[in-house]
Amino acid sequence: MVATLSGDYRTAAIWILASSIFDGLDGKVARATGTTSKFGVEYDSLADVVSFGVTPGLLMYAWALRPFGRLGWVAAFLFVACAALRLARFNVQVNTVESKRFIGLPTPAAASMVSATVLLFYHFGWPSSFKKLAILALIYFLAFLMVSNVKYYSFKDPELIKRQPFGFLVLAVLLFIVVAAEPVLMLFVIFLCYILSGPIAFFVTWPRRRRLEKAIHKGHETSRNL
Repeated sequence: MVATLSGDYRTAAIWILASSIFDGLDGKVARATGTTSKFGVEYDSLADVVSFGVTPGLLMYAWALRPFGRLGWVAAFLFVACAALRLARFNVQVNTVESKRFIGLPTPAAASMVSATVLLFYHFGWPSSFKKLAILALIYFLAFLMVSNVKYYSFKDPELIKRQPFGFLVLAVLLFIVVAAEPVLMLFVIFLCYILSGPIAFFVTWPRRRRLEKAIHKGHETSRNL
């Protein structure tokens, strides 16, 4: 936030990405050291609101959304509010939803997409005024996805890695090589693909889910008649 207020948007974006890395490590460290607690869960969510809600919202407003006036600050506010709602819902559903899937876009992914967008503009030397409307639409889109029922893969399935250890090792090496070649561009592409994976899977599986819902409804009607 200090970097954003100082006009150093590139540094602010890098620190948000760093926060995403630490967010992926904190839970693992707590479990490895046996220091998990209810207080830690709540404190983690508070840190996430600041790191992945307030900070990217402030960054995008100062960097690109200010010229839009009311639409701009509403977009930034909506991003922060939806991030907070997403985290609150996650805490409520953590014991009732399968761990392999997230309900709604995870806040670290949304914040990382914001950071990757800023870094991409710096990488190509584009001013923030370039494709301004697309940036505004992106923030509204990310805010909507965070509070939606669209499912995202959580990468928390250890059995998948155990079943295919060599395949994952090869994939990790290839991914590392590709990212190392063009880190800024590839990070943007990776985050964009992950964000779009949810809506694409939602629409692809829509007919099957509709058939299942109809079958369940028909079964309820049959049992009621009996």
